Amino acid sequence: MNFVDKDLLSIQEARILMESARDAGKTMLTFPQEKLDTIVEGLASAAKDLAEELAVMSAEETGYGRAKDKLVKDTFVCEFLPKHLRDMKCVGVLNEDPVRKTMDVGVPVGVIAALTPSVSPVSTAIYNVLIAVKSGNPIVIAPHERAVKVTGRLLDCMKEAGLRYGLPEGAIGYLKTVTKAGALELIHHPAAAMVVNTGVPELNREAAQSGKPYIYGGTGNGPVFIERTADLKQAVEDIIISRTFDYGIVSAAEQYVVVDSLIAAEVKAEMLKNGAYFMNGEEEKQLIDLLNLEHGNADTEIMGRPAIELARRAGFTVPENTSVLVSQQKYISDRNPFAKELLCPVLAYYIENDWMHACEKCMNLLVNESHGHTLVIHSRDEEVIRQFALKKPVGRVLVNTPATLGSMGMTTNLFPAMTLGSITAGAGITSDNVSPMNFIYIRKVGYGVRKADEYLENAKTELCSCTQAAAPASQHGDAKELLKQILEALSKEL
Repeated sequence: MNFVDKDLLSIQEARILMESARDAGKTMLTFPQEKLDTIVEGLASAAKDLAEELAVMSAEETGYGRAKDKLVKDTFVCEFLPKHLRDMKCVGVLNEDPVRKTMDVGVPVGVIAALTPSVSPVSTAIYNVLIAVKSGNPIVIAPHERAVKVTGRLLDCMKEAGLRYGLPEGAIGYLKTVTKAGALELIHHPAAAMVVNTGVPELNREAAQSGKPYIYGGTGNGPVFIERTADLKQAVEDIIISRTFDYGIVSAAEQYVVVDSLIAAEVKAEMLKNGAYFMNGEEEKQLIDLLNLEHGNADTEIMGRPAIELARRAGFTVPENTSVLVSQQKYISDRNPFAKELLCPVLAYYIENDWMHACEKCMNLLVNESHGHTLVIHSRDEEVIRQFALKKPVGRVLVNTPATLGSMGMTTNLFPAMTLGSITAGAGITSDNVSPMNFIYIRKVGYGVRKADEYLENAKTELCSCTQAAAPASQHGDAKELLKQILEALSKEL
């Protein structure tokens, strides 16, 4: 019987992939934006042809979410994202100011090492590849072990399409033997110029300590506030659509509903109309027992499951039209399971007296678990909206839109992205909806417009005049006082 060490095999595979990607990157540096754009269109078209197959395959392999919603995401990144990319200039001369004689040049950062999640493996991988190639970078992906087959099927197709359109061998790569050791080899390999981690929290620390620029799309499921001036019917519909999309698996989805007490009864009535089921105390306890493991973390096996299945597995019965399970809460606690990220159609429901108390509640919810990922407000009061936008420690504030769809740019004009930065959690280098512009650096070019000798002579004259102005202080023989006055005079001149 032959024994194969999967870790060693994965590490060796990672090294070969990264070295091939580094070589491909040298060729890609010679590509103008127009050539990269043609390749991107070809890659997107190839992925689109497989979108329906991959959506079904993804739901079946991972056991998470709903195929028809995955198809929406996959089609979105195959069709809408490329349209958004067409007019973007990422490499070459980006800006030129003939008056000031300056120029900005976009330069690819190099090989991107990307970690893709189990919850949205296809849409994330397509998006990562498209924005990497758009910005002239090769990319190597470590698929989640729960989504190896579907990710491989997609990337094999995209690799073939890339070669047909002139992309060099090695520009798109992925681990076939997926282990943690192999993923870490990608992250730490000398060829890796940047690390992108979309929703793989177990590798967050290692990626952050890699010494490479690091982008992290982290913990989500944030609060939504329904303010008294909101269109209540639309607000509730948006929340239910968002929370049930792909059975709640998208990290940006709403998890905490905070409602103005003046409209709480109306909001609850609308939620009931839209299939929300408000649990009693015993049912909440049963659901908590299902959702949480002994160590307090959410059970990954119940992620991305419909509300009716969650209730059945927990041991209680709900109506057939139930879309979300709701727990009415008063307090926030680290020990409260409903305050943990739950990637399934479950909502915690809070009532506050006014928008100021709601503002404080949202603040506490943001810092408790979602770490400033996304906040939603439904309101017609522009001043209240502005206060939320100005005061909340959050990467995205969405207004009058479903969080799941708005955060990724479907229902807003935010950049269409599957990776939403989490610098607000102290992780990574950005809070952006990550775009190709996050995969380049800007080379600054400046022409000389002043002669060095003239500038130095002027500076010397200014210094002399400042020294003379401070000279009377020297009569006291105090060198420290003289120095202090010289510095003060210089600061006034400047």
